[in-house]
Amino acid sequence: MNATVSPSTTNRYAKVIEISKRVRWEIERDVIRGRAFDFSKTFLPRGLSLVDELPFLSATESRALSQVQGRTYANLFGLVERFIAAKMLQIGGEHALGDQSAFEAVVRFTDEELKHQALFRRIDEMMADQMKPGYVRVAEPSAVASAVLGKSTWAVLALTCHIELFVLAHYRASIEHDETLSDLWKDVFLFHWREESQHAVLDEIEWQREDAKLTPAERDAAVDDLIALVGAVDGILQAQANADAGYFLGSLEPPLSAYRMQQVRDTVLKAYRWQYIVSGVLEPRFQKVLASMVTGAQMQRIQDALAPLTYAVPNPPQPMAA
Repeated sequence: MNATVSPSTTNRYAKVIEISKRVRWEIERDVIRGRAFDFSKTFLPRGLSLVDELPFLSATESRALSQVQGRTYANLFGLVERFIAAKMLQIGGEHALGDQSAFEAVVRFTDEELKHQALFRRIDEMMADQMKPGYVRVAEPSAVASAVLGKSTWAVLALTCHIELFVLAHYRASIEHDETLSDLWKDVFLFHWREESQHAVLDEIEWQREDAKLTPAERDAAVDDLIALVGAVDGILQAQANADAGYFLGSLEPPLSAYRMQQVRDTVLKAYRWQYIVSGVLEPRFQKVLASMVTGAQMQRIQDALAPLTYAVPNPPQPMAA
C-alpha cells in the first residue's frame, strides 16, 4: 500500500531529512572518543533517579545507585528501540512507492534507531568492565519487540511517541545542565537527544496518519492495546527495579535494615515508573496529540488505567520541558 501525503506534510518530512543530515554522528568518532566512564561522578541525574528520596544513603552510595540506574536507563532505551526500529521499517514500506521524502525520512529514522541500539550495547559493555558482576537485564529485546508488534500500529506509535517525547523532556529538564554527571554518560544522551528530536516529529506525523485510517471501533480497540502496552512496560519496570535494587543493596557494607532495604526497592521502582511512564504521560506535547485523537470516554479509560502509577513523581515534582 502506498501512503498518501499532503504537500505540507511532505515539507515536514523534508525538514526532518535536512536536520538528520546536519546532526548525524558516529559512535566511536563523536560520542566515545576513546574515553571511559568516570565512576567518581553521577550517571543518572537526581531528578530522574530520585536518590534524594533516600536521605539515609551516603553521598557515595547515592552516586553508586545513580550509576546502576544509569546503566538500566541506557539498556531500556536499547530495548524499546528494538521494536521502534522494526515498526518504522514496516511503515517505510507504505511510503516506498509514494512520497520519497517520507520514505527517506522514515528510512533515516530506522537507521538511526539501529545505531542507537549499537550505542547502548557498546556503553553497557564499557560499564560492565568497570562495575562488579551480577547486574541483570531482565527483558530480552527481541522477545519484547515481538510482543509489542502484535498490537495495533496506532497503539505502538502512541507508545513510541510517548517514549521519544520524554527522551527530549528528560534531557532538557534533568541532564543538559547537570555539571555533576560523568562527561561521557552525559554526551551519550546529548547525541541521542539530537536525533530523537527529529524522531519525535516523525512519530507525530505517522501516528496522526495512522489515526486517520481508523474507524471509531478500530480506534477504541487501539486504546485498549495502548493500555495493555503500558501495563506490559510496567511489568518490565517492576522486574528490572527489583533486580537493580538487589544488585545495589548487595554491595552495601554494612547492610541496611530490612525497612531501609524496602525503601530502596520502593524508590527504585518509583523512579523507573517516573522515568518510563509517568513523565511521558505528563508531557504536554504528548497530552495534546493524544487528546486530539481520542474521545472523552477513551481518555478517561486511559487515565483510569494510569491512576495506580500517578504517585510516581519526584518530591518535589520536577519540571518537564520538551
